[in-house]
Amino acid sequence: MRIELASGCFFGAALANVVRGVPLDASGYFFEPLWTDFRLGEQTGILDWYTILISVLSLLALAMHGALWVQMKTKGPVNYRSAKIAVNTWWGILILTAAVTVITFKIQPQVKENFVTWPWGFIFPLLAVAGIAGVRFEMVKRDERKAFFASCAYLTGMLASVVFGLYPLVLPARNPVYSLTVASAKAGDYGLKIGAMWWTIAILLAAGYFTYVYRSFTGKVAVGKDQSYH
Repeated sequence: MRIELASGCFFGAALANVVRGVPLDASGYFFEPLWTDFRLGEQTGILDWYTILISVLSLLALAMHGALWVQMKTKGPVNYRSAKIAVNTWWGILILTAAVTVITFKIQPQVKENFVTWPWGFIFPLLAVAGIAGVRFEMVKRDERKAFFASCAYLTGMLASVVFGLYPLVLPARNPVYSLTVASAKAGDYGLKIGAMWWTIAILLAAGYFTYVYRSFTGKVAVGKDQSYH
């Protein structure tokens, strides 16, 4: 569990670096130290106040998501502790989601431009709002399954909002002139066709495997009395 949460922090920082933009130059290369002055200047570090903020949100969101999953799959003390973690992290997620949304619109102009140009994209942040509200609503109702799927909706809405907001950028630069776009960074047409073909086969196999695994372990886990909880 600790490894997954640490991974969540790293993922949050990496995603925040992409949204904020990196110090790409005319040659297409960049170097970032771990940190500089924690400000959003031209020469950014991997860690600054924005990337740390996103890391904390990512940590809390994945902790809540994991806790809801464990709650749904267990009984007894583990179930109760998982529910408590989900409830406690929910408030932090709510506050940070609102703060991060406002800040992101200010530091990455492409996000605001896309939502103004294509208002239908607001369906993604609305999905995230409905998801986080649904988590709380279903936790109060003690519907563990629906609370978990509401968390899935929140994560999907947040990530989809980022993708929609950045398009057509794939790696924004602090200097927008050097940003990499879908058109400038894509592979050749032949490579894309082959990649799409093999990706389709792979994702179908992966979907089939996970469907089998989840069906095999459906229901709550029965824990023996001689087993301790840590």
